[in-house]
Amino acid sequence: MKTKFNLSWLASKQPRKQRKFRFNAPLHIKRKFVSVHLSTELRKKHGCRSISVRVGDKVKLVRGQFKGIMADVEKVDLKKTRIHVKGAEHKKSEGRTSPYPIHPSNAIIITLKLDDAKRKKSIERKGVKKQMKSKGGNQ
Repeated sequence: MKTKFNLSWLASKQPRKQRKFRFNAPLHIKRKFVSVHLSTELRKKHGCRSISVRVGDKVKLVRGQFKGIMADVEKVDLKKTRIHVKGAEHKKSEGRTSPYPIHPSNAIIITLKLDDAKRKKSIERKGVKKQMKSKGGNQ
């Protein structure tokens, strides 16, 4: 993996190369890195395990100092692979509050924002793929 980023690069056991791949990935690929697990109800309803988080989705934080907070996503930072949630803020010494960046793996989506037709189609497509895989494995 000599180049800065190469899509044809498959895998390596070396953590430094994995970190380099994730760090140097372009934004259209980093979009996949901000996928969040769905709650058990949504999992059963839509037939998929995780989906990319968007502004407006309601998430529950399951790890870290803000564990238990259920709030809307305010911002998705693709460059840093972090999300900003409404209730998760830290207080600055001057008195202001600023949003605390949270890694997507520490959250679970409770309600999806399904205003976008493209997003609905992608969720349906994921569910159909999973159903086809499970049917193919039983034969």
